[in-house]
Amino acid sequence: MLAGGAASLALAQSAGRNTRNLLIVTSDGLRWQDVFRGADAGLLTKKGGGVSDEAKTRSLYWRAAKEQRRQALMPFLWSVVSKQGQLYGNRDAGSEANLTNPMLFSYPGYNEMMTGFGDPAIDSNDKKYNQNITVLEWLNRKPALKGKIAAFGAWELFPYILNSPRSGVYANAGYEPMKLPAGGERQALLNRLKIETGIWGGEALDAPMFLSALDYFKAMKPRVFWVALGDTDEWAHHNRYDLYLDSVRRVDSYVKELWDLAQSMPEYQGTTSLLMTVDHGRGNGSAWTGHGQKVPDSREVWMAMMGPDTRPLGERTTVAPITLSQLAPTIAALMGEDPKAFSGKAPAPVADAVGR
Repeated sequence: MLAGGAASLALAQSAGRNTRNLLIVTSDGLRWQDVFRGADAGLLTKKGGGVSDEAKTRSLYWRAAKEQRRQALMPFLWSVVSKQGQLYGNRDAGSEANLTNPMLFSYPGYNEMMTGFGDPAIDSNDKKYNQNITVLEWLNRKPALKGKIAAFGAWELFPYILNSPRSGVYANAGYEPMKLPAGGERQALLNRLKIETGIWGGEALDAPMFLSALDYFKAMKPRVFWVALGDTDEWAHHNRYDLYLDSVRRVDSYVKELWDLAQSMPEYQGTTSLLMTVDHGRGNGSAWTGHGQKVPDSREVWMAMMGPDTRPLGERTTVAPITLSQLAPTIAALMGEDPKAFSGKAPAPVADAVGR
């Protein structure tokens, strides 16, 4: 195990970076306010946030200090990522992260995230194949990475966002069954659960999707792996702040599980970076359920990162604003590639994320 990890590290270092593999985890519409402030007192009621059991929800997520609240909500983020990596987007502390696309909803946000720019032609969530080349497609063209890029998403549009027929990037999304050569009974069960627990059209619940993603990760060992969770956005749209908070807590636990799994495998140990972000933000108060052009606050997002090339600067305060469009060039840079060669439209990477 140690020998394999050392070999991976040596190979990555020979390419100029310590990062050889990359994990990307996104959670649709997860607000920066909840990440950095913890549970919102104004939404912890039936009237304010559709909370079914106020006492139970407060016992789980309410604490007197915001540092305690956010720790209760996302313990892995605040006990590990914040200490070993960097967090951006706490506007209370002078750290802004914003969208550049004006649509402020999902497809335009994911396009911006993965291409490095907002495309005005993408103005809906319709099932249309993305004409832009994402950084995942660009990396998949590299001989060393071809067939080593994969994405799992709760939302059925990810094969369109990544233009899988053209890009060759494997994208398992929505209610699509996973087919691994040795999947067996567990795979059949997860595929069945994904369908039979479906409560939203076009978007599976996170749990069966994530468990399928873990199985794929262990079996196929991708070099770049994107897991796109969706429960947070759905429960927010349904004005269920209690179930939204439960979903946020699971997002954190899923990130921990994926990270711990990677660190237990010689192919990933010590040579893997993690990026976390969202496709859009949400409103405040009674507007928390929505996003889009009528909710200007939904341009406000957040980003977290850690890994062997990211300095442990923690929660960033009083720093220059960053944008979601910087994620794609940051991905390219972490994987040892020239971001400028990827796209002339994309901005520079998040400098401190790639400058250990």
